[in-house]
Amino acid sequence: MSDRVYIFDTTLRDGEQSPGCSMTVPEKLRMARKLVDLGVDILEAGFPIASEGDFEAVDAVSREYPWAQVAGLARCCTLDVKRAAAALKHARRPRIHTFIATSDIHLKYKLHKSREQALEEAVAAVELARQHVDDVEFSAEDGARTEPDYLEKICKAVVAAGARTVNIPDTVGYSAPREYGALIGRIARALGDCAIVSVHCHDDLGLAVANSIAAVEAGARQIECTINGIGERAGNCSLEEVVMIFKTRPDLYPFHTGIHTEHLFAASEMLSSIITFGPQPNKAIVGRNAFAHEAGIHQDGYLKEKSTYEIIDPRSVGIPEGRLVLGKHSGRHAINQRCKDMGYELTREELDALYHRFTAVADHRKKGLMDEEIAALIDEGRRALGVAAD
Repeated sequence: MSDRVYIFDTTLRDGEQSPGCSMTVPEKLRMARKLVDLGVDILEAGFPIASEGDFEAVDAVSREYPWAQVAGLARCCTLDVKRAAAALKHARRPRIHTFIATSDIHLKYKLHKSREQALEEAVAAVELARQHVDDVEFSAEDGARTEPDYLEKICKAVVAAGARTVNIPDTVGYSAPREYGALIGRIARALGDCAIVSVHCHDDLGLAVANSIAAVEAGARQIECTINGIGERAGNCSLEEVVMIFKTRPDLYPFHTGIHTEHLFAASEMLSSIITFGPQPNKAIVGRNAFAHEAGIHQDGYLKEKSTYEIIDPRSVGIPEGRLVLGKHSGRHAINQRCKDMGYELTREELDALYHRFTAVADHRKKGLMDEEIAALIDEGRRALGVAAD
């Protein structure tokens, strides 16, 4: 089995569906440019039947980036599939991504359909989509909670109808890695080389990335994910995290993607500028504190050898370098380095005086000190020691 994992980005579709993340067509085009630069394999640009704006977005992205593989979402019904096909009319590499819920809880309470009805509609939708495009993906919504025998049956049926990719979503973020991996492994074995198995994991239990990785180990070769992990409820699998796991730990996960990781931070920043919020400061890979060090012991080790506390070179994700945050937990080594960066060469006595003044001030603050405040403390200390200020 190939070790190549395809990245299906749904920032502009599932990501945009989350509160505060709606985008206009021009905003989607801007974000699409960054996703193309990033090297995503499939760019899901919208849900054409949902609104005129989504239809226009899929059409606009297809026109603007003809070399990109663009996907449009459609429910398993004639109107949706035809609408998606129309939106993808100008795409050179179009994909219709059609879906229907398959879990008993969704069939009973949401769709009011039998398993057999859902299977028939899934097959019909795939067959119709294949009349318009060569590349069709089928998603079994809530697949992770679908009875496994039935899930395998519907997956085989849609592949026989022409689907090239079969997606088994953990739609409500309920699965755990061991059970999800076992389910994906079963479907991958059942389909063999007939189709790519894809996964689309939500983060309701904080396991979206872990489940996606477990799925790849079990045979999945496409991950559906978003920049900054945005998406319905608690969000989707984070693109930057899964990609960097493969890149950082090839000894455990011998898989690779086509992502140009040096664009990850820029993509995160662009998305944050378009929607109403950015990632939390401690967000892996792209958060403000992902490469920041404040604890004195950490800072000392980092200044001696960066790999003591940084497992990823910040430059590999588009961040120029890690940074030392000076606060009440900082030690002499970091404070002295900051002073050197500011042009001060301190004696041991001056550094000790500064360190005590610095920690006394920092102890009463929630945040660290600015460079100008440190300079003022240096001058104050030198005056106390009888040294002329610079």
